[in-house]
Amino acid sequence: MSRLRRRNFDALIQLTPMIDVMTVLLAVFMVTTPMMTNGISLDLPSAGHSALNGTDHAIQISVDAAGEYYLNEMKLSADDVVKKAVAMRGENPQLSIMINGDRHADYGAVMVMMGKLKDSGFQRVGLRTKAEK
Repeated sequence: MSRLRRRNFDALIQLTPMIDVMTVLLAVFMVTTPMMTNGISLDLPSAGHSALNGTDHAIQISVDAAGEYYLNEMKLSADDVVKKAVAMRGENPQLSIMINGDRHADYGAVMVMMGKLKDSGFQRVGLRTKAEK
């Protein structure tokens, strides 16, 4: 009879660490998930009902309202953005680029980036927009 009680007690003790680990994992995911979103605040222009959204395999280059350039979330000069993009293309020749230009960004800043990328040999360069409501 004492063996039966002991087995039940052991099963309950082994369940507790698993619950603790799952709780810690849940807390970690809840904290890190908001950090995975794009940290650059952009007001994208509207372009009709068929908006061009970024793809998973595209490099995201952003131009904010002040005309500053970002590769993912790193603030860089235009030439440094192009150098890093060319280095990434060496790993994946089919790489495409999505430029996220703020609605209030200088048109020239967006076109400078697009021109530099085209001059560097990128053929798949797009402008990201949001759908009209």
